[in-house]
Amino acid sequence: MEDDRNFIERANSVSEKLHGEPMDVDRMAKNFALCGLNKRAGMLEHLDAELGGEIDSSPHNLRRHVRLIDLHRKLAGVHEALRKARR
Repeated sequence: MEDDRNFIERANSVSEKLHGEPMDVDRMAKNFALCGLNKRAGMLEHLDAELGGEIDSSPHNLRRHVRLIDLHRKLAGVHEALRKARR
């Protein structure tokens, strides 16, 4: 079975199952900071691959893409700060 949900939708699904509510982007960034260097790098690469795909011009897909870009920007900032702190 192919999963066509994006990174944010998959994270929200898991969060709803565990905590009963979706996870916002800031909480995703906090959880991301708890991961090790290799896992963070892998997650960023996966997110890059999602962003590299084609998008159509429907409002829903444009909003999804903007949310992914915002998430990527926050996660990359957290990753860079942790790398500078050698963590």
